Amino acid sequence: MISPFGSHQAGVATAQQQYMTLVAADLTVTDAVLLRRFLVDVSDTVVAITRGEDTPPSPMYPEKAETPTDYATGLPPAGLTVTAGIGPGVFELSGVTREPPRRLRPLPDFAGDHLDPRWGGGDLVFQICADDPQVVSAAMRALRARMPGYAVIRWTQSGFLSSPHGGGTPRNMFGQKDGTSNPRNGTAEFDDVVWALPDEPSWFRGGTYLVFRKIRMKTANWDLTARSEQDAVMGRHRADGSPLTGKAEFDAPDLDAAKADGTLVIASDAHIRRAHGFSMLRRSYNYDYGFLTAMAGGSPDPLEHPENHPHAPGTKEHHHGGHGKLDVGLLFCAYGNDPDRQFIAAQKRLAEQDRLNEFIQHTGSAIFAVLPGFGEDGYVGDTLV
Repeated sequence: MISPFGSHQAGVATAQQQYMTLVAADLTVTDAVLLRRFLVDVSDTVVAITRGEDTPPSPMYPEKAETPTDYATGLPPAGLTVTAGIGPGVFELSGVTREPPRRLRPLPDFAGDHLDPRWGGGDLVFQICADDPQVVSAAMRALRARMPGYAVIRWTQSGFLSSPHGGGTPRNMFGQKDGTSNPRNGTAEFDDVVWALPDEPSWFRGGTYLVFRKIRMKTANWDLTARSEQDAVMGRHRADGSPLTGKAEFDAPDLDAAKADGTLVIASDAHIRRAHGFSMLRRSYNYDYGFLTAMAGGSPDPLEHPENHPHAPGTKEHHHGGHGKLDVGLLFCAYGNDPDRQFIAAQKRLAEQDRLNEFIQHTGSAIFAVLPGFGEDGYVGDTLV
């Protein structure tokens, strides 16, 4: 069991679990009193489910319906964590008098974005993580049951990841190790990168920011690209995650190294060069929605031309199997204490010139202030309202 109590919420510095669901919601309450009541109810629920206990009865349940459905009965908590964050709209509620976190504002537009408004924004977010997908699903169901009268779900995203045998950095849908450059928990670098800066409002001490991006990956195009070209796009060897100038995953890339002909070993538009120098905690998950998005009313990529990818010489004219409508990719979650200097600065640079852009699309986007932790006598958000 992972305790929900502490100066920081669980689910940020926590070792990454295998499954995750993000739930964003819009508040229907209009004042701080009702917001506080909702956060107390949510906190009681989180404490119970992270212990593997039944959720508290809701006054809105009909008679004899207090006992939750036995969907997760008998299952251990499986490392369950629930991490709560808030959007800018919370500070528009009557009675919320605290100063907003200094860096909580909508993300700017980035070149190349194809954002779907259905997959962004929100007044609240809950990151639910565990090592059992049924536990994650049951936790989401428990939180949803607390929302009537307080909030409505705006969007959800669900993902997964697996660590290699013996541990190590997980791989994304392109087969690349994802998270190699993360700061290590328990180090001064981690604290300096993640937790709220001293110039933030005092109530936000112990909090952080979460930037979410839904990144669709054009896996069919990637799969038909030579491995040497994939390595050049990333600036790393796909096999072991090492930079093209190194021998092991955690070797520092030599951005000045040149080939005999004078060209850079790590190209000027390689992903790791463009992303270099921007430290943040990546806690991302893979997703595979198959044709769900397409069947719901439109391709995830209305500009996609599935025929525009390489074929072996002599390949006959053929249908492409609908891969242009597959929605698979990365649920990018970045934690940091200064989104302006971290994610936003990095994404502007990547959008300008990153060879990886040929193979990806950013289709969802949101930013939240992750609330500080709480003690056994408190509730999540008790420093806010």
